[in-house]
Amino acid sequence: MTRQFDAIIIGTGQAAPALAARFAAAGMTVAIIERNKFGGTCVNTGCIPTKTLVASAYACHVARRGAEYGFAISGNLNVDMKRVKARKDEISGRSTKGVEERLRGIRQCTVVQGHARLESSRTVRVNDEVLESEKIFINVGGRAFVPSMQGIQDVPFMTNSSILDVDFVPQHLIIVGGSYIGLEFAQMYRRFGSDVTIVEMGPRLIGREDEDVSDTVREVLEAEGIHIRLNAKCISMSMQGKNIAVGIDCGQGPPEVLGTHLLLAVGRIPNTTDLGLDKAGVDTDPRGYIIVDDELRTSVPGIWALGDCNGCGAFTHTAYNDYEIVADNLLNGDKRRVSDRIQTYALFIDPPLGRCGMTDAEIRKSGRPALVAKYPMKRVSRAVEKGEKQGFIKIAVDAESKQFLGGAILGTGGDELIHVLLDQMYAKAPYTVVQRAMHIHPTVAEFFPTVLSKLQPFA
Repeated sequence: MTRQFDAIIIGTGQAAPALAARFAAAGMTVAIIERNKFGGTCVNTGCIPTKTLVASAYACHVARRGAEYGFAISGNLNVDMKRVKARKDEISGRSTKGVEERLRGIRQCTVVQGHARLESSRTVRVNDEVLESEKIFINVGGRAFVPSMQGIQDVPFMTNSSILDVDFVPQHLIIVGGSYIGLEFAQMYRRFGSDVTIVEMGPRLIGREDEDVSDTVREVLEAEGIHIRLNAKCISMSMQGKNIAVGIDCGQGPPEVLGTHLLLAVGRIPNTTDLGLDKAGVDTDPRGYIIVDDELRTSVPGIWALGDCNGCGAFTHTAYNDYEIVADNLLNGDKRRVSDRIQTYALFIDPPLGRCGMTDAEIRKSGRPALVAKYPMKRVSRAVEKGEKQGFIKIAVDAESKQFLGGAILGTGGDELIHVLLDQMYAKAPYTVVQRAMHIHPTVAEFFPTVLSKLQPFA
């Protein structure tokens, strides 16, 4: 049996529901296919569940600091991880259910559950049924990468997905990987009460960031009692009794770390190996990411790839922007492009990091004349009042055009404040617009004019 549709969407991650609704509203018949949980990574194993856990961990952290704020909790703080997990499950589950109900409620949208495989550039098989369309959109996301480290198959380990099933506080959590996912879980579980050790192969944490960002993040984590081992070469795993032994060669410190639980956070790979891409002639790169052009078209006319599986971004917001690009180009005759967007993201530790535009290394490589200013959060009154003085504000601008080049806000509210700079970058406005604006007191944003008044030539 073959069914015809105007569009077929494979996967229900962040780009897909909005795309299905937009197509249906335009009068198109749509089939959307999901093999597992509705909503993709963000809803089920990413943003929503992890940030819910981050919020619980933050509450624990503030409670322990009660004396600083003038109150005290009698006795020891008791973290009930079963209740923490139940709260996370309820919030995440509500979102998953909401995505499914929304899709099933769209007129002219048919929800098909099962594993989709391309049989040609126009046909997709799901279970015993063949779906056909002139337009196919792949939105299958990604999953945790499991490296071939020595002994990895001899020890129990968790990924960012399986650790969400934990309903207890691990005695000692070892995290292999010192980047965004690993650092969020490290601080989270330290605040829940675990001993935590981060093992990172590189010379510093979050190696893509500026060195001052990496160094300050390390100071924040170490101040909370998290152990960090950098330059870890030849990582190996083995069991020693009931403990997991992680062998490392860091040059300094013991050559082995013993822990009760192990989390692997060393990157992600796309869910593209079992889609039948070869039958459709869709090209992928050596890592399995679907190769797309500036408008997210694959090597095969009539097939697009959106979200994490296309290698153009690994965030919910980039996936949603992929939807906007594809929908506007197809339905409105626009010429929106991936290359038009400005890189921006956040690291949701406490304090959070908000990033946009170019890093210091990218500015140096560009050779363009630049100005930069850096301001410590300990001199921001709002941060002092909240008792959250860690971090800094750093802003770089083009010395000739006066437009913003990039920014890093590592401090209270940094994940929200970064949008002040980002929006000005999209508007191609000179930094003087922000410098001369009147902001509300007392806020962190009110210090942007102060920071910009201290611009100096980029070293």
